[in-house]
Amino acid sequence: MGRRGTDVSTQSIGRRIPAALIGLGLAAVLGLTGCSSGSDATATTSTSTSARPAGGAEGVAVAPAKLTTQPTAGATDVAPGDPVKVSVVDGEIQNVSLSNPDGKQVAGQIAADKHSWTATEPLGYGKTYTFSGTATGTDGKPAALSGSFTTVTPKRQISASLNVGDGQTYGIAMPIALTFSSKVTDKAAVEHALTVETTPKTEGSWAWLSDTQVHWRPKEYFQPGTTVKVAAHVYGVKMGDGTYGKSDITSAFSIGRSQIVKGDTRTHRMQVIRDGQQIADYPVSYGLDSDPGRVTHSGIHVTMEKYTIKSMSNPRYGYTDVNVPWAVRISNNGEFIHGLAGTVSVQGKANVSHGCLNLSPANAKQYYDGVLTGDPVEIIGSTQQLGPEDGDYADWTYSWADWTKMSALNH
Repeated sequence: MGRRGTDVSTQSIGRRIPAALIGLGLAAVLGLTGCSSGSDATATTSTSTSARPAGGAEGVAVAPAKLTTQPTAGATDVAPGDPVKVSVVDGEIQNVSLSNPDGKQVAGQIAADKHSWTATEPLGYGKTYTFSGTATGTDGKPAALSGSFTTVTPKRQISASLNVGDGQTYGIAMPIALTFSSKVTDKAAVEHALTVETTPKTEGSWAWLSDTQVHWRPKEYFQPGTTVKVAAHVYGVKMGDGTYGKSDITSAFSIGRSQIVKGDTRTHRMQVIRDGQQIADYPVSYGLDSDPGRVTHSGIHVTMEKYTIKSMSNPRYGYTDVNVPWAVRISNNGEFIHGLAGTVSVQGKANVSHGCLNLSPANAKQYYDGVLTGDPVEIIGSTQQLGPEDGDYADWTYSWADWTKMSALNH
């Protein structure tokens, strides 16, 4: 567009114009065009030169540093688990110190852009912490950091425990159970502090089964070989009604091979499927079908623990302290897979037990030796269905839609 304005024709003027004047005219027009295209660059240079502080970046306005803290100065009843941060606008942080009443400094980290500092260790309960430090504004002048806040003194501290241990190997249906020593009111705050990391990535969800227990389970069975890291960063977290978390708890474990027991009470058989291949087909006597109090429940059970010898009692049915070998618990309603020589003659033919899966002692030992806590036991064919009331590992009795509804973060 600029070059179009310089197209001057002497022919159209009607008289000859001295070459010198033509040159001046062209120079004037070209000069205007050149000025137009270069005026932005000239203005930018001028502005940045006048606004740039000593050592500052080009285009940065001159201003004093503005410091803010989280928590704010004078705050009380601060939860030790809440974020502690210093931020600066129009400047850079040079140093920050946060100290407790004994003068001990809290560990922290200045961000790479020097616009913030964050505490990297938890605070104590019932203590006053004091900020100090400096920032430099874009005006080149220092600004001092000051202020203090006080953390809460809880009415009660709640501890937590996990059902999974470091370095352990579990079956593909293993749920993660976190149990608290007292009632949790603010379940959402607690759930925000919980993490589960899996390799390979596994879809899963937390669900509150009671006021003191929250479980995590995958949507589908774990893939064999999955590694799992669970962390409950509940120290300093407000759990409601003046109660706070006592300490963090973590665990790292792995998932072993795939093993699924498939049983049908109508066929009186039990198959063991390992990594997709059937490795055993045992004759079984399940619970007596005609008695709802003795029938083996259909549904997905989970192996919970095992005993070389287990003493069993059921006064309602007239027996106490009966010792059975190679017992594997599959629910909290009294269902086990175990050996029992007394029912060998009907195993594979009739259901006569009090809810357990009776195997011959030899078959029970073979199964016992290969089982992992967390293996699924899928039973079909009976008149009674396994439900949430049947124990701590009844996680798989819920549909995935119902399970996710029990997360406090979905309310």
